[in-house]
Amino acid sequence: MPTDRSHSQGAVLSMSTTPETLRWYGGGYPSTDPAGIQQVLAQLEQPCFIVSTAQGAGAAAGGTAAAGGDGPAVLAAVPALPPHRLGSAAFRAAHGVRQSYMAGAMAGGIASADLVIALARHGFLASFGAAGLLPKTIEEALARFAAEIPGLPYAVNLIHSPSEERLEREAVELFLRHGVRCVEASAFLGLTPHLVRYRLAGLRREPSGRIVAGHRVIAKVSRSETAERFMRPAPTAMVDALLRDGLITPEQAQLAHHLPLADDITVEADSGGHTDRRPLPALFPVILRLRDQIQHEHRYATPVRVGAAGGLGTPAAVAAAFTMGAAYVVTGSVNQSCLEAGTSPATRELLAQAEVTDCVMAPAADMFEMGVELQVLRRGSMFPMRAAQLYQLYQAYDGIDALPAAQRERLESQVFRRPLEDVWKECVEYFGRRDPEQLARAADNPKRRMALVFRWYLGMASRWAVTGQRDRAADFQIWCGPAMGSFNAWVSGSYLKTPENRTVADVAHHLMRGAAFHTRIAHLATAGVTLPASVTDYRPVPLEPAALTEAAR
Repeated sequence: MPTDRSHSQGAVLSMSTTPETLRWYGGGYPSTDPAGIQQVLAQLEQPCFIVSTAQGAGAAAGGTAAAGGDGPAVLAAVPALPPHRLGSAAFRAAHGVRQSYMAGAMAGGIASADLVIALARHGFLASFGAAGLLPKTIEEALARFAAEIPGLPYAVNLIHSPSEERLEREAVELFLRHGVRCVEASAFLGLTPHLVRYRLAGLRREPSGRIVAGHRVIAKVSRSETAERFMRPAPTAMVDALLRDGLITPEQAQLAHHLPLADDITVEADSGGHTDRRPLPALFPVILRLRDQIQHEHRYATPVRVGAAGGLGTPAAVAAAFTMGAAYVVTGSVNQSCLEAGTSPATRELLAQAEVTDCVMAPAADMFEMGVELQVLRRGSMFPMRAAQLYQLYQAYDGIDALPAAQRERLESQVFRRPLEDVWKECVEYFGRRDPEQLARAADNPKRRMALVFRWYLGMASRWAVTGQRDRAADFQIWCGPAMGSFNAWVSGSYLKTPENRTVADVAHHLMRGAAFHTRIAHLATAGVTLPASVTDYRPVPLEPAALTEAAR
């Protein structure tokens, strides 16, 4: 077998070594043309053999290899690798899913009930975007889950709300009342009693002595110090306070010291929404090593699983995450462009046009006063620039009345499109229903009042994007990371280029199947097999319903 393509007489495969100790025996004939080789490689449920033929090296699916005989010499081989073998079997068992894949929450119901239901039915985990929704809306979604996917897994987002503590408390009470078994905790700067209460309220000890955590927590983090808090048992002071308040039982307080606060840690790299924009290859190994250190210290019966998120918009990126040791992968931005996402067709169209460089950071509505930023789409929107200007004004002036007249007139005519006093009246009405504490804190604090008025624009900008309000298209706030542009480049020329063809199940299926395909290519490369680029490019093709049904089993 030649080691140099220039001497391979047209063969599409080449190898750096020629081990010919085994012979291949199968039911067909090895493929030696690019299309045939790619078809063989894509049969992930079958082992793949690279064999020597009269036409050069070829690829064969299935069959066996044995010593002796007159079959084609085996040059390299890789085992079957269906997508459901990627990642952690423990993750799949714990959450009752078929594949180690999760669609992360997108606030305001963008990760909609439809999205969660569609993925649950196809063997994937998804997190409902409860952040920013009123309790009544969340309850309606939970009722749908109970009726439409009984017994199937799902998660609900619990977002840290340092400016609106009441929202976090009421969310946890709602989850406990409705029996939510899994939450995705995101944007937490530190642990809160409400999150700890949710975790501990589900603890119990079986007659066998095994501790069961009835409430699972998947914590999304981008800093090692935050990850460590979730990897360790709940803080003793919080446990004691919850016990004193009668929010957990004495047994639960005792069991709290024997297991971590979170079952799973999602390492969030450069993503849409709240993000520190860390590179995944730099951040992930640090968190994984930290997990190993804490596991060595605590000897948990079930080690914390570590997954990966951020930048995962192509099969190659997903394969790389699994190669680094991810127990599971989490997607976000790419799901927002799918039909089931709770956003407008206009927003989905903008997302489908995004390139990798079309993202920028902007002030976050929920942590505006703290200067926290999130990543958004800048293509076609003036929101990032206008939001940044509002934060600059907040820093520079002590209240609305302190704004220069010309500056205030510009805000009222171009940004808010109404008098700021009218905006304040809307704030009073809104927070009077949702969180009166906000109004009490602003009563004698002009700067706080200005913050609430400016947050009105930030909050409405995301709402306008969700509803597709045409006269506000220039103000759309669309949470988006570079994975969206990467995804668009990958699906260009395929049926998934058009937003109307994008469903969350199709996207999940192709990302995972493509990741297995790329992993197989990498394994062959380590065996010395060189494949032409035309063979190694996984392209999404429309799926038959049976394919998705089989993937869910």
